[in-house]
Parts: sequence; C-alpha cells; structure tokens
Amino acid sequence: MIAPFAFAAERSLGRRYPEPPHPYRNDFQRDRDRIIHCRAFRRLEDKTQVFTTRYSDHFRNRLTHTIEVAQIARTAGGALGLNTDLCEALALAHDIGHPPFGHSGEKCLDELMRGFGDGFDHNLHALHIVENFEQRYAGFPGLNLTFEVREGIIKHSRDYAAGEAPELSEYLLEKKPPLEAQLIDFVDEIAYNTADLDDGYEAGLLEVAQIRRHVPLFDRMYATAESAWPAALPKLKFSEALKRVLDSLATDLVGHSARTLEQDKIESVEDVRNHPRRLVSFSPPMAEDCATLKRFLYAHLYEHPVLVADREQGSRMLTGLFAIYMSRPDRLPPSYRTRAEHEPLHWVVCDYIAGMTDGFLQRQFQELAGLNQRVKAVHLPKGC
Repeated sequence: MIAPFAFAAERSLGRRYPEPPHPYRNDFQRDRDRIIHCRAFRRLEDKTQVFTTRYSDHFRNRLTHTIEVAQIARTAGGALGLNTDLCEALALAHDIGHPPFGHSGEKCLDELMRGFGDGFDHNLHALHIVENFEQRYAGFPGLNLTFEVREGIIKHSRDYAAGEAPELSEYLLEKKPPLEAQLIDFVDEIAYNTADLDDGYEAGLLEVAQIRRHVPLFDRMYATAESAWPAALPKLKFSEALKRVLDSLATDLVGHSARTLEQDKIESVEDVRNHPRRLVSFSPPMAEDCATLKRFLYAHLYEHPVLVADREQGSRMLTGLFAIYMSRPDRLPPSYRTRAEHEPLHWVVCDYIAGMTDGFLQRQFQELAGLNQRVKAVHLPKGC
C-alpha cells in the first residue's frame, strides 16, 4: 500500500518504445533491474567518490555510494508511503552519468566543454546514457526506461526555468517532479555526508575531537554514544556516533516532509506536481546542521593536501587525454569515429571520456601520453 500522493506504477506515462507488461514485475521494478544490469552501472565500481584507490581500496567508490543511497531511499521512501520501487530505481541511476575522478572530473570536463561554448552535467549525461549509449536490446536504443525515471534523472536535484532547456521540454519542466524524485537529492546528501566523515576518519585525515569541535550534530551524537558505551574502543564510539547522525538525518527528513505534506494538504500526485515548491526537505534546524557538516567537510577533508593532489593528478590526465583525442580523433574507438563524422568532435570526445572508469582513463593516458609531444595546439581552457 502506498499513499495517495505516491506515484503508482500503473500511472506511468510509459516508455518511449511500448513494450508488453511483465507477468510479475511492475515497470519501475523492471527499470531498476535494467539499470543494475547496464554497463554504466558496473563502471561505477572504478569511479572515485572521494578517495581514489591509489590511497586505499577500503573506502567508498561511486558504486558503493550508490548502493547506500538506494538503501536510505527505500527506507525513507517507505516511511513516507512513497513508491519504493521508483525511489530505488532513481537512486540507482542518480550517478551513472558521473565521469572519472568524482566531482573534480565533472568540473574539469565542464570547463573543457565551455571552451567550445558548451558544458557538461552528469545528470544530462545520465539521460543520454539510458536513452542512447547503452545498447542491450534489439528492439530499441538505450534502456527504454519509463518516463518517470527519465524525468527523475534530470529533475531530482534541480528545477528548470521556463524555456531554459527546450531539448528537455517533454519532461514537464514547469512542474515539480514526483516526491520519489524529490527525495533522492536529500538521501544522497545523507549518504555522502556520513560516508565522507567515516572514510575521512578511517583514513586518519579527520580526528574525533576536531569533528566534535566543528560539527554540533556529531558532537551531540558522540556524547550520547560515549554515555552509552564509556568503555568501548574509540573507533566503535565513533561508529556509534556516526550511526546516530545518519539516523537523525533520515528521521528528520521523514518527519519534516510528512508534516509538510499534511500541512499543505497534499492528496495526490497532481498536488505535488503543481505545488510552487518542493515538499521533501529537512527541518530548518537540521538543514543548518547539514550545512555546518558540509562546510566542515569542504574545509578539512575535501581540501586536504592528500586529496587535492589526487584531484590535480586526475584533472591533468583528463585534460591531456581530451587534447590528444581532439587532435588525433583517429585514436578514438571506431563507433566514436563514426559519430565524429556528423557530430561536433568535442561532444564525441567528452562522451567517450565521461564513460571511462578512473583506471581505464589512466591506462589510456599512459598509452597515448607520448602523443602530447606531437599533437597540434588545441584551444583548451587553462587547466581544470
């Protein structure tokens, strides 16, 4: 049973290419399974979340992060009475468009593309992946996902102004996405904030006293854990505190969103779509706690010299490989060379690099780095 404001699979606007129904899976379950079995999903295993495998193979990568987001999405979505199948499908797809080397790789590709008057956005790239790049079915290109999953891929984390993206006009840009899509950005935040604290502490880059001093939410949870387990090992006290941080964030998100839905008398998907603002959110005090936690992570973890050095190395390789392919498109795989005959070369190169794993990009760069001495000058921005 789901709430009346949840998006029932039977109400789906369907697929771009009609297919007969499955005997025991609804359409959102089929979308979930198609995402899990696609190549782009598997490649997340070798894409950086925060720590590269050069530093350690114990920490989250983009795939394990995605699994954590899906777990929190199903739990929070179920507590709100939402369609957990749609929540899960959207969570599993939310990062499949990410390029190598995490957010620094996305920033680098975006800057490179801006040098040609374009840009790069991982959500739009994810839409291209599920619409065209994945080739697994004889009857249609892409994964042929339902309208609601495709809509959620591009709208889960942002709203569009009228006329801003004409090429996306089919996705009801003037309306808010269903609650299942609105949920994803917040559970993503819960997952990466707590995971990055965990990995930063495990890596020895963050200390408990430092976190407690700067992050009030963690300090409160640590005091509770220490009171309950005074004789526990420091690592276990940290884990108990972090568990409570995650639970507090998820509980606040569910509770505040439920109160908002009740106060605003939301009774249908149409009410959700036509509402002037998004209806899933943290309470104001918890939103401030989250903002404080994020500021701490940016200042003390993401800008740590160890991680900055990794990011800079990745950006140099990405920039160098982009330059090589722009000057030597003959080095692209045959399918991409064919595309380059009728599409701008920088689009083709961007798509190819965005699909790479960290390891594959490193190997390609090492193999082709000698070409750097022979490539013609290419108009590229000054670094990433």
